[in-house]
Amino acid sequence: MDFSGKTVFVTGATRGIGKAIAEAFETAGARLVLTGTKATTIAAPAAAYPDRRYIAADFTIPESLSTCLDTIAGLPIDVCVNCAGANRIKPIHECSDADYDYIHTLNLKAPYAIIRTVSRGMAERGCGRIVNIASIWSDITKPGRSLYTTAKTGLIGMTRAVAVELAPRNILVNAVSPGFTRTELTAASLTPDEQRTLAGQVPLGRFGEPCEIADVVLFLASNRNRYITGQNIIVDGGFTIV
Repeated sequence: MDFSGKTVFVTGATRGIGKAIAEAFETAGARLVLTGTKATTIAAPAAAYPDRRYIAADFTIPESLSTCLDTIAGLPIDVCVNCAGANRIKPIHECSDADYDYIHTLNLKAPYAIIRTVSRGMAERGCGRIVNIASIWSDITKPGRSLYTTAKTGLIGMTRAVAVELAPRNILVNAVSPGFTRTELTAASLTPDEQRTLAGQVPLGRFGEPCEIADVVLFLASNRNRYITGQNIIVDGGFTIV
């Protein structure tokens, strides 16, 4: 898959799945425009990779989101990947309005605003690809995930609605829902024993690798995909079907 001459915008690209997606696009020849939450977060990669353009953007702060939208509005973005997100695991009776606003702003409101912005240029050019990174918790759920499941399920619904609306302009919009994936966050939040237990519940017997999620995203964003739109592709080693 060749993305030479293409401009690819990836949010949440400083670690984990977002970082792997950015690296995969770069290997395929794309020009990268990437976001990280803080200026301190993006300082090191921006210095190490001068060909990449980094934007400091905290999507939970209206002014920061607005500045980011103004920046990308002037760029010829061919592919947009909404990967920035966060989770707060709490029983519903302990979830505050602030928790709700934080999770939904980051996981749903910001992607909506970003799609609204980048799709204008895509529509004018008559081509574009948008991929939203959701989660298996949009398809299944468990206790303590009311905030995250609600937001990610909303993201899937938005994906479908926007796909239908933008299809006449040759803009394909899809979602990818990763399962348990071996990232920095996974290593920090689960002990080795907990990881082994969870891996044993996956039919393939292991966690996914970030690059395996990235491969699916690249296909959906590539010219090899000409007829898939409005779909949620679950990449979980079979976890959600057992």
